[in-house]
Amino acid sequence: MKYILLSLLAYFSGSIPSGVWIGKTFKGIDIRTVGSKNSGATNAYRNLGAVYGIMTLVIDALKGYLPLLVASKMGVSEKYIVVIGLIAILGHSFSCFLNFKGGKGVATSLGVFLFLAPKAIGIATLGFLIVVFFTRYVSLSSITAAIILPIMTMILPAKDGVDKLTLSILSVFIGVFVIYKHKTNITRLLNGTESKIVFKK
Repeated sequence: MKYILLSLLAYFSGSIPSGVWIGKTFKGIDIRTVGSKNSGATNAYRNLGAVYGIMTLVIDALKGYLPLLVASKMGVSEKYIVVIGLIAILGHSFSCFLNFKGGKGVATSLGVFLFLAPKAIGIATLGFLIVVFFTRYVSLSSITAAIILPIMTMILPAKDGVDKLTLSILSVFIGVFVIYKHKTNITRLLNGTESKIVFKK
């Protein structure tokens, strides 16, 4: 029963469409109808402004982090705590509040790996920031981080209470999943039509 409840918590937490709800509440905008039409933090940043974009990013990351924090307090197994993280990410990308559609999973993956593998996600985030600084392409930066993360996860020691093999498998799956979700961005990058991020004050 404990594992069922934690799985439901992870899914519904991940499913919270923060960008959509923030846009409608504060700006009267459904971000699924503007820009890239994605419900994630990047589209929120572009169309709602820096404050609400960052708010979306933080909430999306917490959607992945908090279920793991709760699970760790309840003494779940080293393998299943990784599964909880996967469920939260899938909840974000296949939200029951958005007809089982959603974002690309980057921000929620950030929250999950901040808990499960903070050193690995720290290096991946650094790679993201370097690429976005020099290129202004968030999509390319996300793809770069998705490549770095599984490599660092396999190289670095696992966090106490986390099964290394299960974590490594998750990191590879999430890396491939994030890259797949960016397939249209990859096409635009190759065609030279991808939009660049403009840093807002």
